[in-house]
Amino acid sequence: MPQTLPVSAAVELAVVERSGFIESRHAGAAVVLGADGALLRTLGDVDAPILPRSTLKPLQALASLTAGATLEGERLGLATASHSGTDRHVAVVRDILNSVGLGEDDLGCPPAWPGDTATRDELVRELGSPTRIRMNCSGKHAAMLAACVASGWDTATYLSPDHPLQVHTRDVIERLTGAKAAAMAIDGCGAPVYAMSLVALGRAIQRIGTASERSPFALHRMAGSLVRAVRENPWTIDGPGRPDTVAIERLGVFAKTGAEGVMVMVAPDGTTAALKVLDGNGRAASAIALTLLVRAGALEAAQVAPVIAKLPLTVLGGGQDVGIIRPTV
Repeated sequence: MPQTLPVSAAVELAVVERSGFIESRHAGAAVVLGADGALLRTLGDVDAPILPRSTLKPLQALASLTAGATLEGERLGLATASHSGTDRHVAVVRDILNSVGLGEDDLGCPPAWPGDTATRDELVRELGSPTRIRMNCSGKHAAMLAACVASGWDTATYLSPDHPLQVHTRDVIERLTGAKAAAMAIDGCGAPVYAMSLVALGRAIQRIGTASERSPFALHRMAGSLVRAVRENPWTIDGPGRPDTVAIERLGVFAKTGAEGVMVMVAPDGTTAALKVLDGNGRAASAIALTLLVRAGALEAAQVAPVIAKLPLTVLGGGQDVGIIRPTV
């Protein structure tokens, strides 16, 4: 059975400190690549396969673009997003669907409550219910549907691994990672997700994060447009006050969180971090990635410190701050 790295191949990435006592430890693996794609640092087994989960979305969005989806600006940002389901997010997803003559019922992702607390509370007060368009992956799914319409492919079966869109998506992923997928699984949203090493994931994200819109290669031009869309519209990829959005707004990085403790981040100079927290808890993932980029000299510690301070890393005791979750890399 395909599986990720064992505990014995992991290293400590972060600790949870309560009242001066180390209460828990997050172990995993991480890789740092330079702007030229060269390996700068490895922690743990970075060649073992992982499921990249939503860190795969930039690659999937590029597959949708190369399959004919016409997206830019906020729409392109939503195609890459794990959004928090605010009304603003939903409006853009609905625009993508309407632009190709489709609606919310065509989405194949499961119904969900919005991740944004205020939006969820308002829906509860209005006796609302979970919907597909509020699901954090709905932008990716809308982009996939737009690609299907553009290419004349069936929209009812677009999530099937043997659907032309998913076959094309796998090909684009393997081109960007430079490696064959180690395994295929079904992600939480219902779309195929492909196992790969952290080195392969890091190289793909580094290629996307350093791509130029003036490249002679269409895929690279699209990648440059995607990164610009996210950096110009950081609210799209996550949500106001949420980790990815905060890091992009304050530091100009390209950041993407994935479920089960996966994280990728590209600094403005192209230095890239990719990591997997082995226990699947991603609460420290953004801080770990930022710290790795500081250690690599790609970000200034003085600029990163106030950003980390805005992340939900405080440990509470009796309603008071008594500790912190902190990277140990």
